[in-house]
Amino acid sequence: MTNSTETSTATVQHLEITRTLNAPRELVYKAWTEPERLAKWWGPKGFDIHVAELNLEPGGIFHYGMKMPDGQELWGIFKYGEINPPARLTFINSFADADKNIVRNPWSPTWPLEVMNILELEEKDGKTILTLRGGPLNATAEEIKTFEEGRPSMEQGFAGTFAQLEEYLEAITKQ
Repeated sequence: MTNSTETSTATVQHLEITRTLNAPRELVYKAWTEPERLAKWWGPKGFDIHVAELNLEPGGIFHYGMKMPDGQELWGIFKYGEINPPARLTFINSFADADKNIVRNPWSPTWPLEVMNILELEEKDGKTILTLRGGPLNATAEEIKTFEEGRPSMEQGFAGTFAQLEEYLEAITKQ
């Protein structure tokens, strides 16, 4: 089993999650930036991920579909900003439709349309310290409040997603 630690910091309009992964930084970066790798671990546990498009360049996108266990399909999109391999990625994450249009969260009509994310990867003693910071972008006061109230759910969701990343990394480093 992979050794990891995870912490979350609550600050206004900001979610921060840090996790130590038992894998080299270059491999963790590839897991975040290559479509066949992202499809293996990204998203909620039990969801099947389909990568419709991944164009890793500033202004490029990662457009993906997520099929829930009950068969319902959701879509999401990243719009990339800064790309600094293998140390840093910035991207705006949104719910989307199959045609790449940004849409409202199907469960929360006051969820921010856009969430700015900063992913930093630091190598230390052969492991990678992953830090993800995110917060609402161009949001109303009500959307910011909804984001803040959703912090426990986001922390739980990212814990599951990052556990899948750990399992994926462990499986491929044993090969």
